[in-house]
Amino acid sequence: MGIVQKSAPKLSIMSISKTRQTLVDVARRLFAKQGLENTTMNDIAVASGKGRRTLYTYFKSKDDIYSAVIESELERLSDKLDEVAAKKIQPQDKIIELIYTHLNMIKETVVRNGNLRAEFFRNIWTVEKIRKHFDEDEIQLFRKVYAEGKADGEFDIENVELVADITHYCIKGLEVPYIYGRLGRGLTEETSRPLVAKVVYGALGKSITK
Repeated sequence: MGIVQKSAPKLSIMSISKTRQTLVDVARRLFAKQGLENTTMNDIAVASGKGRRTLYTYFKSKDDIYSAVIESELERLSDKLDEVAAKKIQPQDKIIELIYTHLNMIKETVVRNGNLRAEFFRNIWTVEKIRKHFDEDEIQLFRKVYAEGKADGEFDIENVELVADITHYCIKGLEVPYIYGRLGRGLTEETSRPLVAKVVYGALGKSITK
C-alpha cells in the first residue's frame, strides 16, 4: 500500500475574504490620515502586518486598493439602504427615509475619511465608474418601493422606472450641497423632513396628511 500524501491546507473563502477586508480597512485609515498620494503600498503592507507579498496577492496597485476602499464604503451605504427598504412602514415614509439615509451615509463617509475625501471630488470620474453598480442597485430599490406603493394605491404614478430614475439622480445631485451644509441653510433634518415630504408626496400624488 502506497503512502497517502496529504495535501497542503487550503485557505478558506472566509479566510481570504477576511484578509482582503483587513487590507482594505488598513488602507482606508491610511488614506484618510495621510491622503492617497502620500500613502505607499509598503505603508499598507507594514501597517496591516501582512507583508508586501500578501498585499500584492490581493491588489495589483495602489489604484486597485483605492477602488476597493471606495467599493467597501459604498457597500456600507447599500447595506443601510437595504435595511430601510426591509422596514415594515408605509411606502411614502420609506421613500423619505431612503432619501435621508442616502444623504446622511454619504456625508458620514466623506467626513470620516479625512484626507481621502478630497479624492472623492478630485477623482470624480474614477468614483463614478466604481459606484456604477451601487447606483444601479439603488435605482432598483426605488423601483421596488414605488411598485409596492402603486400596487397598494398609495402612489399615483404612471411610470415607476422613470420616477425611480429621477429620484436617484435628484438625490445624487444633492450630495455635495448636503455634505457642505448648503441645502436648506439653518434647517435641521427634523425641520426639513416635513418640507421634503411635502415635495415628494406631491410628486407621487400622495397627500401629506394621513
